[in-house]
Amino acid sequence: MLSPMDWALIESWKEMSVPLHVALRGIEKAFDSWESKPRKRSVKSLLYCQEEVEAQYAEWLEARLGSEATSDVQTKQIETAPFSRADLLQHLKLARTNLSETLSTRRRTQNDELVESLDRAVALIQALEDELTASSVADAQKLELSLTGLERLLSDAIFSVVPEDRLAQIKSEVKEQLKPYQSHMEKKVYQQTFDNLLLKRLRETFGVPRLSLFYL
Repeated sequence: MLSPMDWALIESWKEMSVPLHVALRGIEKAFDSWESKPRKRSVKSLLYCQEEVEAQYAEWLEARLGSEATSDVQTKQIETAPFSRADLLQHLKLARTNLSETLSTRRRTQNDELVESLDRAVALIQALEDELTASSVADAQKLELSLTGLERLLSDAIFSVVPEDRLAQIKSEVKEQLKPYQSHMEKKVYQQTFDNLLLKRLRETFGVPRLSLFYL
């Protein structure tokens, strides 16, 4: 089973634009290495594969130097994502329902930037549903860009309303959670993983769901 930290690392690879096949190759090579020298302890975290995944990604980037730009690769990955129109509509409906419930709960006690952002997000997702229903082509790339923008909107709103003492407490807990692994992680990956875990904890605290097609 993947832990929250494993999911944060996966999301870090996604943000670095590591292609799925490259990540899987790195994971397979890491386990091949482990199996060639059996150890008493089993692998309990995806962090065991981090170094090999990033090494495979570096080799992949070097091999593609002078070919397609990273942005073009990302576009093709999204365009070829195996999502049907029905899958996309169901994802949007579920996201809108969950956001509406969070909005209704918070509106009972608060009238702040998060309430305003949740209200905007619900309306915008409804518009995305209507557009997708009426369109002749299900443009997953365009939809992902819109959903990612909404996630940033909601993340900014969360940071604007979370009490400073609560934010400091969560940051301290995340640092403590990552402490055993920090020395084995590159600075950039550590910071991305820290940020992802922090946002994950804040979203859970405020009941704000993920919207990206990455979670479909």
